[in-house]
Amino acid sequence: MAPHPSGATNPHRGARTLDRRLMSVAADSLEVTRRRSFAIWTLVLLVVLAGCVSVSDAGVESSGEMQSPTAPASPSTATTEPPPNGTLDVHFINVGQSVSTLIVSPANETVLIDSGDFTDDGEHVLQYLQRHDVERIDHFVVSHADADHIGGNAAIIEYYETEANGIGAIYDPGIAASTQTYAEYLDAVERHNVTLYETRDGDSLPVAGVDVQVLGPPDPYIEGEQRNENSLVLRFAFGNTSFLFTGDAEDDQEAYLVDTYGERLRSTVLKAGHHGSASSTSGALLDAVQPGVVVVSSAYESRYGHPSEATLHRLSNRSIPTYWTGTHGNVVLTSDGEQVTIQTQRDAPTDPLAIRESAPIAPGTVDPVEPRATITGRDMSATTPVAMDGGTTTKSGESLAVATINADAAGHDGENLNDEYVVFENTGDHALSLGGWQVADEAGHQYTFPEGTTLASGASVTLHTGSGTDTETDRYWGSAQPIWNNGGDTVIVTNADGEVVRRVTYP
Repeated sequence: MAPHPSGATNPHRGARTLDRRLMSVAADSLEVTRRRSFAIWTLVLLVVLAGCVSVSDAGVESSGEMQSPTAPASPSTATTEPPPNGTLDVHFINVGQSVSTLIVSPANETVLIDSGDFTDDGEHVLQYLQRHDVERIDHFVVSHADADHIGGNAAIIEYYETEANGIGAIYDPGIAASTQTYAEYLDAVERHNVTLYETRDGDSLPVAGVDVQVLGPPDPYIEGEQRNENSLVLRFAFGNTSFLFTGDAEDDQEAYLVDTYGERLRSTVLKAGHHGSASSTSGALLDAVQPGVVVVSSAYESRYGHPSEATLHRLSNRSIPTYWTGTHGNVVLTSDGEQVTIQTQRDAPTDPLAIRESAPIAPGTVDPVEPRATITGRDMSATTPVAMDGGTTTKSGESLAVATINADAAGHDGENLNDEYVVFENTGDHALSLGGWQVADEAGHQYTFPEGTTLASGASVTLHTGSGTDTETDRYWGSAQPIWNNGGDTVIVTNADGEVVRRVTYP
């Protein structure tokens, strides 16, 4: 790929200066004020008074006045525009007990979120970028300053500023850490004069063709500037698909997100918070986001027990397919604006309670990724919330999940029957034979899957209410009128023996 150099003027607030952050690293016990300042002090005054300064030769935005964000403070959840051109590619890189995500826009702009752990100086991330011919990083996002997220920052800055085509800008929450890894990161920013922005809720990233909103941290910070709880939270929207990244946000910031944005958080894909820890990816957040897929980035034998059993049970209770870098390796998602294709290095279970049943895959493994599943993005604001009622009652149906219920078709329901649909997904690690299985609503309308219907592991099938030509991914009920009540109904699935294997009620 040949990334398009970003020439956009960034609309963000200015950052705290490098000098000031470095002082907090060198003297961790010193309480340094966090207030934004509109004055430009001399370097001498900075050293003497520990004030705020904008240093142009340090690579920090030096307008002399803090800029206000121009983007709306709430994410967009609906679109009436035609499907966008090109694809949005999201690479969850297998970096062990760490995280790093590469995003490539349709115009080949690149966004790198975090850089892996300090123990390998970002070696796996840098090698991955080089293997994928990433010549420039247009937007380098630092979710927060913990060493397992900024471990490769210095090395990546050094490489791209000296041997490649540079870094357009760096974005971070502005909270310092008293670690050598953090000091080396800031030294590299200063040495190569890279623009650094302090970034908060309400800002946006100027990525052409993609709506990138910053949803956190808030201003002022929460939890006494605790780094995890003030992670940068980003939502990427591309056509009818969207991706939510919450860094290491835990219960307090997740509560802030749910209270502030509610259903506007809805996204096709969610990266599990804090490597799948029990204190993140709460039930409230999952119910607000309603992801079609969750991706967890952590080591196979994490010393912290990531992903936690509590988190995996929350995902299982909502029948959310889960991909884990520890067993799936690199996870690459490609969106065309309507659907997201999922590719992984290993064909491992996606049932949250079975993901540890597969063998580990080491970070740095260069095996290619292969397609595993495709999910429909759709306009998440029009997707009916799903509430589980009952659920699995027989072994044969435990891997069949009701992934999406779209009861309210666009326009008049009776004139757009194929936009009323239910998406079923096989979350198990074996193919599921659906021949003779029936789908019914509370009124007793029934559809029967034809004999020979098989749903592969990780695959999904959409059952449309209207008429059409059946394919492996799309089936048609053939009804002349709507089936699913907009105000609430129940999807009841029975197997070929007449046993109820899945019952899902929506409001």
